[in-house]
Amino acid sequence: MANLRVGLIGLGMMGRHHARVIREVEGIELVAVADSYGDPHGVAKELKVLSSVEELIAAGLDMAVAAVPTGMHEEVGLALAAAGIHTLVEKPIAASADAGQRMVEAFAAKGLIGAVGHIERFNPALQSLRKRIANGELGDVYQIATRRQGPFPSRIADVGVVKDLGTHDIDLTAWLAQSRFETIYARTTTRSGRPHEDMVTATGQLDNGVITNHLVNWLSPMKERLTIVTGEKGAFVADTVTADLTFFENGTVATEWESMAAFRGVSEGNVTRLAIPKPEPLRTEHEAFRDAVLGLRSDVVTMQEGLDTLLVAEAVLRSADSGQMVRVPAS
Repeated sequence: MANLRVGLIGLGMMGRHHARVIREVEGIELVAVADSYGDPHGVAKELKVLSSVEELIAAGLDMAVAAVPTGMHEEVGLALAAAGIHTLVEKPIAASADAGQRMVEAFAAKGLIGAVGHIERFNPALQSLRKRIANGELGDVYQIATRRQGPFPSRIADVGVVKDLGTHDIDLTAWLAQSRFETIYARTTTRSGRPHEDMVTATGQLDNGVITNHLVNWLSPMKERLTIVTGEKGAFVADTVTADLTFFENGTVATEWESMAAFRGVSEGNVTRLAIPKPEPLRTEHEAFRDAVLGLRSDVVTMQEGLDTLLVAEAVLRSADSGQMVRVPAS
């Protein structure tokens, strides 16, 4: 069977990684690249650098990856949908929920695979955690808390930290819990002199009763990517920088130190760092996209799911502006 022909538009920081992985994944072939600003990282190699999505489409594609700035997602995505090309667009799906809705409708109308690059779902630590939650290893889930902090990325200029980094945590939280966000309360601040927020703290509740907490910023000198899921049998801690997954078990042996037992609330049990395979998340994401196009499986982040995540992000911003808890609208 011939390889699926893939085009890539956007050759910036994420684009260069997409180009590398597309060339590594079996069954697909990178046949065209485009970026109106050129090829700063030299990823085109033997390919001509095209200047527009129209030129990319003219190359004759089965699939495309759109790694352009968020403000261009709708324009590029709608053009690819109109041309009948299955597309993976980087997160967030679009700059606004209205634009995201148009993307959802365009790909659905053509019967195309439209996927959104919420890559954290494909991190091995979170993939293993999702399976373990589904298998009942944690029992009832009570809370999901995330921390995503690091230095300011100078390449991000068109959206704030909520739609850029925060959407990772919104998506992975709903995915792990298998439940949509119901309400959200958030506070933001802007300290870097940029026009958009660069720090947010948000507290939410999902439809299934799980409570959530998210700390996200571009103002920390250290990089942190943690997801903590607490339930009746203990807590899982996933570090998606190292792809480590650790289980803190609720103990069954009561401590004899009365004051300490009262302080802890639950007894400490075994702590286990789990041995899991660690494939590159971007490669796993591309393999899922390829298989979805081939009709073999359907575990990509759909455009509908990408829109749901963006609706929560916009609710976060509305809550921060109003100082009130906000109910997340259904898509």
